Amino acid sequence: MIGTLINTGAIIGGSLLGLAIHSRLSSKMTNIIFQGIGLVTMTIGISMALKTESMILVLVSIVSGAIIGQGIDIDKYIRKFSAYLQSKSKGLKTDRDDTSDRFTEGFITASVLFCAGSLGILGAIEDGIGNSPDLLVTKSIIDGVSSVALAASFGICILFSSVPVLIYQGGITLFAAFIMRYMSEDMTANMTGVGGILLIGLGISILKIKDVNVTNMLPALIIVVILSYFL
Repeated sequence: MIGTLINTGAIIGGSLLGLAIHSRLSSKMTNIIFQGIGLVTMTIGISMALKTESMILVLVSIVSGAIIGQGIDIDKYIRKFSAYLQSKSKGLKTDRDDTSDRFTEGFITASVLFCAGSLGILGAIEDGIGNSPDLLVTKSIIDGVSSVALAASFGICILFSSVPVLIYQGGITLFAAFIMRYMSEDMTANMTGVGGILLIGLGISILKIKDVNVTNMLPALIIVVILSYFL
């Protein structure tokens, strides 16, 4: 799990740096940095979506995942969890007084951004089968830079987004040997396509074009693997 630990450390370090320099960033500077992140997120999402092998499977997976996610209301539970983290962070020193909605928005945005991409999945698998974690090191640089801007904008909630990354990527790493037995190239491509579409939705939300509930669509990542395996 060396790659995942490096990735987690980069997010923590970037978040602390972002909190430290927040007072030195003007609102206009913060906004333009955030717009840049939104544009890059959409660009990465588009490049990932274009790798899809079967758009029909991806469409079915997105719709099915959205229905299941909305039925469970994953977003509600994540918001409750982030509210709990916010209550625990009140004793920490920070120069920013974020509202509950702002804390939740930042936590969800960072968690999805750091976890949804195929780079993390493929990197965790690479790390799990004993290869050099080059992909996760690359992702760590990207996430570290992103977390600086995100923490400067949203506050301390970005620091807590390192926890889902540690659990998510660490879990994939630990079970990578078993996953690789069943993951074909088509399955990986379709899962990458779904992740890309979710990143496009996240980019739209970051740019405040429209609020896209990406969280409740996350089950699509599992559904597309299942459908690709049987079909």
